[in-house]
Amino acid sequence: MKAGRKSSPPSAELYLRRAEELLRRIREEQAPRLAEAAELMADAIAGEGVVYLFGSGHSILPAMDVFPRYGSFVGFRPLLDPRLMWWNVIGPGGVRELLWLERSEGYARIFLGSYRLRPRDVMLVYSHGGLNAAPVEVALEAKRLGLQVIAVTSLGNTRSSSPTHSSGKRLADVADVVIDNCVPPEDALLRVDGLAEPLAAGSTLAAVAISMALVAEVGARLVERGLRLDVFVSPNAPGAVPEHNSSVFAAHRRALERSDGHGS
Repeated sequence: MKAGRKSSPPSAELYLRRAEELLRRIREEQAPRLAEAAELMADAIAGEGVVYLFGSGHSILPAMDVFPRYGSFVGFRPLLDPRLMWWNVIGPGGVRELLWLERSEGYARIFLGSYRLRPRDVMLVYSHGGLNAAPVEVALEAKRLGLQVIAVTSLGNTRSSSPTHSSGKRLADVADVVIDNCVPPEDALLRVDGLAEPLAAGSTLAAVAISMALVAEVGARLVERGLRLDVFVSPNAPGAVPEHNSSVFAAHRRALERSDGHGS
């Protein structure tokens, strides 16, 4: 132990404890909303609709993680715009530019114009803050087109923050089902003596856990209905054959063609 360091638990351990508590709260407090969201998503996929997944900034990460992902299945369609994510810190593709665009009104509707959104589909929107223009406008546009909207957001932030969008709406105000990520507004979970700012974010951990819980529940409900799932599998899974995932990609392509109006 370095001189002057207190004999308190290591900060890594404390963060993991906070993470365990976070997941426990989601399990205990959000079960009804998870079930409601899963039923909407299962209805969409069973009816040859699509579950769209949208996030901007760090909230794009759970959208990317749902599909294609080992253990997930055809029926999900992430909406990924490189303008609303970052691959650099400053300069082209940087965070400052991203933050400006996701807070600027008008862009999200233009972005969604590239997709044929139908009332049979569902829009799942991730946003910890739930205030920026991009997630709010995606939810508003989806509602205008008749989709059911599910939000994964921080209700702590919603309750403590005033709307910043000209509609006067926050993401939670627009969604049909709101799943609380149970993360505090500041996102970071850990306080360190001698440092004013909290460390170590929790919203991505929460959003990915919620997403995988939904994948599990939606998949189980579809199987109960007698539907066959095209599941993306790890090549390390027992019995996996090289051509399996090729068939999953083909099924995904057919789903996209139906969604975009090019199939039967």
